[in-house]
Amino acid sequence: MRRALGALVALVALCGSAPTPRAKPAPGWRDRVRAWREAHETAIVRELADLMGIPNVASDRANIEKNAERVSAALQRRGIRTELLRVPDAPPVVLGQLLAPRATRTVVLYAHYDGQPVDPKQWTGDPWRPILRDRALEAGGREIPWDALPATGRLVPEWRLYGRSASDDKAPLVGWMAALDALGSAGLRPAVNLKFFLEGEEEAGSPHLEAVLEKFGDQLRADLWLLCDGPVDQTRRMQIFFGARGVTTLEITTYGATRRLHSGHYGNWSPNPIASLAGILTSLRDEDGMIRVPHFLDDVRPLGPEERRALDEMPAVDEALRRELNLGRTEGKGERLVEAIQRPAINFRGVLAGEVGSSATNSIPAEATASIDFRLVPDQTPQKVRETIEGYLKASGYAVIHDTPDPEARRREPRLVKLLWGPGYPGYRISMDLPIARAVISAVEEGAGGPVAKIPSLGGSIPMSLFAQRLRAPIIGIPIANHDNNQHAANENLRLKNLWDGIEIYAALMLRLGDIGR
Repeated sequence: MRRALGALVALVALCGSAPTPRAKPAPGWRDRVRAWREAHETAIVRELADLMGIPNVASDRANIEKNAERVSAALQRRGIRTELLRVPDAPPVVLGQLLAPRATRTVVLYAHYDGQPVDPKQWTGDPWRPILRDRALEAGGREIPWDALPATGRLVPEWRLYGRSASDDKAPLVGWMAALDALGSAGLRPAVNLKFFLEGEEEAGSPHLEAVLEKFGDQLRADLWLLCDGPVDQTRRMQIFFGARGVTTLEITTYGATRRLHSGHYGNWSPNPIASLAGILTSLRDEDGMIRVPHFLDDVRPLGPEERRALDEMPAVDEALRRELNLGRTEGKGERLVEAIQRPAINFRGVLAGEVGSSATNSIPAEATASIDFRLVPDQTPQKVRETIEGYLKASGYAVIHDTPDPEARRREPRLVKLLWGPGYPGYRISMDLPIARAVISAVEEGAGGPVAKIPSLGGSIPMSLFAQRLRAPIIGIPIANHDNNQHAANENLRLKNLWDGIEIYAALMLRLGDIGR
């Protein structure tokens, strides 16, 4: 406890100390970075497409290794020293380091090179053959042949690059490299030591990330971590997030008879596991997403005044999103989206029981299973959530088990439920009012050429808490992907304008954060 308290005090001292002014880069740096990018847009997009062409599901170890090699090569071409950080049974983490002359501060840029699994039948085209289109597929986007691109000069900003990991999360890596190339062309150097941390199993839940941070902690020390993952605001305005929700998952199964029974001969007598499961699910949360489980919200850390102000200043997007998504209503009892995602959530992500449509039979299934994810906010923990849910089900009269029951257990227990918990991590949120946070805001707004959206916590889950616990460094999120990128789904894409904006933002951060924490 004493050691943890000492580390926390040190972190507060770092974050709370005011930055010392430093000489600014030569005026017009942003124009020079933009001019270089405008002359090299085809080369930038081709580099990203080349990287996307390598399948990158974490379980495909052969191709994951190829991805790590290609990522390392991209860093090395910019004079960045690289190494592969390995722990047993895990894809390598690619670590790059670039020292800046006379720099006294270090910033780590994080992204992941793995992607979500794909179902090719759901895609328009091959997920691993990147396709450039003149607009979104939903708007009738047509394919643009690669040999039709100019060797130099500008591309249409609204064009989109389709393929797995176009936006989640290979785009940031190429954006970093383009920013370095542009700065070098302009005769500018980063004002801060840079480290590049590329994870290879984020989409698989980062099961080995803690082991990596434990083993290589000394090499990963820094004054600030910037997580370059996630989408920008739905208005297309660039966004900074100062936290992210944590996550844990659950597979829950209820039981009936050991075989299917005729619903006419045994209905109203043999328990129906679908009905049991439906009763459990509706007892966990209501139709507005409000959590009904007693004590589930006990540990939630309330938002502070500066965080409330930031939410009030967020652009209005709800009505436009409702039209875009054809929603007749939203959950949250009138809350805006940005407010709703600051709360914990219980999401039903799938139900398996019996059949429907032409495959349906007049029978009572033997079991029913639901898959659930819990989105957690500070200061909730996966362990406390598990204890709360299991305690609630036991108090509701269920016998809770964690393995498939044998016939004796099914006869003995009148209400039986199996819970299989997945891995997880807590939520994280840094104060938006700290000098280090204000320094990041200032740099990003300079790179963006105006105000950006600032949100206390991203709705999605990123393991920011693991970095904070292991490395004792502040963490802030700088996403660049378009909000409608089909993340985790078929036809993932990246709007080119988002990549162009990202390059300028990354360049600003590299130039402006040399004195963070002073």
